[in-house]
Amino acid sequence: MRYLTGFLILIFAAGAAAQSGLRNVQSKHDVAATADKLETVLRNKGMNVFARIDHAAGARKAGLELPPTELVIFGNPKVGTPLMQCSRSVAIDLPQKALIWQDDAGKVWLTYNDPGYLAQRHATGECNGVIKKVSGALANFAKAATE
Repeated sequence: MRYLTGFLILIFAAGAAAQSGLRNVQSKHDVAATADKLETVLRNKGMNVFARIDHAAGARKAGLELPPTELVIFGNPKVGTPLMQCSRSVAIDLPQKALIWQDDAGKVWLTYNDPGYLAQRHATGECNGVIKKVSGALANFAKAATE
């Protein structure tokens, strides 16, 4: 837990979300409800939900404590494949992930990779139209899950 807390503090101390490559959206719901809502929204939009990982449950199995923390892994080959055609290295960051977690103050957050950051990281210049669409879709998914 000490390492996760330190990591999260480092992320927020680094400055704006765009600088860290992450987008953070505060949720009005607890972690499980936010993850449930996200899964529903994703499936309704035709996305594949590949996995949902409960890191807090994993910590308990190891005899450790971790505040509620879940990861949803999702994607769609119709979107991801064109990005990989522009820059194969983007595959390291696909499928997309959303981390839903509770901070030490009890606030719940949905965090995902900023597609603009991924475009810079992987030099996907000719895919800017796809990156723009992905950015809008992720923002909409996050909004629907957190409100």
